[in-house]
Amino acid sequence: MLATQVRQKEGRFYFIAYKAGDLLDRVRFTSRYYYEGERIEAETTGEDEVARFIAGIEKSEKAFQRQLNRQKVRQIVNFYETAVSQPLIPGTILLFTDEELRFEPVGSFAAMGNLSEPRSKYLVIDGQHRLAALYFFQQKHPKQIDQVEVPCVLFDGKSADFATEMFVIINSTHTKINKSHLVDLYEKVSWETPEKKFAARLVNHLYEATDSPLRYRINRLGGRSRQEKWILQSELFNEVHKVVQTHRRLFEKHFQMRVERAYELIRDYLKGVREVMETVWGENEKYMFTRDVTLKALIRVFASLLDDPRVIEAWKGERSARPFQKILQPWAEVTKEFRAEGFYERFPAKGQVERVRRIHTRLIQVLGR
Repeated sequence: MLATQVRQKEGRFYFIAYKAGDLLDRVRFTSRYYYEGERIEAETTGEDEVARFIAGIEKSEKAFQRQLNRQKVRQIVNFYETAVSQPLIPGTILLFTDEELRFEPVGSFAAMGNLSEPRSKYLVIDGQHRLAALYFFQQKHPKQIDQVEVPCVLFDGKSADFATEMFVIINSTHTKINKSHLVDLYEKVSWETPEKKFAARLVNHLYEATDSPLRYRINRLGGRSRQEKWILQSELFNEVHKVVQTHRRLFEKHFQMRVERAYELIRDYLKGVREVMETVWGENEKYMFTRDVTLKALIRVFASLLDDPRVIEAWKGERSARPFQKILQPWAEVTKEFRAEGFYERFPAKGQVERVRRIHTRLIQVLGR
């Protein structure tokens, strides 16, 4: 295929004009999708062809694109159908392949030449809704599709993380993307801080590790989840990130910034909490102990305990939840304070920020610290 090669510093990419039908055959539609200890079926409505199309592609656990929006796809299809003299797709579609493509200049034009086709299908960094709409336009108007060429920018030969980074750069600005989804991507983008990447991986362990007290209780899917969730992933990440920021030296000294080892510490702390507060742990209808405000306060207590070197030494001596159980035992006497009935009166506040602070202060007070 004919392409224009563009070089910028050590990088390069290509401009291509694809026939619409050819491009649709060469792209892979994916959507953010997780298995959370259950199978989450994509939503379909009767004879809704757009919903059925989206349902057919929402199967990739490692996909980095945001969820396809049915209404947006329909609106773009309508635009394609009503456009007459103006271009259907005036902006470029950004494509990615991790294969190293072969470029052969033509004649004296060093930047113009023939580019080989990848063996696998392209990932769409930006423009997935436009291409989904183009798919439906093709179904309805097969005779017009040959008249449509799609301008594309193609990135090749980079790692999959490069495509993820491009996606975050593009979609964290003008397009709103689920905050929890961004947390998933922090560890993959090179320009994010080591503390953010470390915290993101810790939260990921808390979500999916089989021995985590919070396994599958962290909300990464919003309203699409079919399981009971206790806290948004983005909210938990914010608290864990603060712990990592304020105790970076501790994590370097005792864990060499190895997430797997640091996870054992926060896991055993949460196990200790669960053992002490067994009667109210998970009782979300009757108690507020495993609600978001209290869980955020619990992470702040964890940060406070890390300020005491004796806590770390005691834990390192046993590598279990027992040292934390001993420290947190006084909480067993105040379980009634976390009853759902009257909870907001016992912890009065103007908003969640103040309520988390009040709960944290109370929990620290009970420990005599």
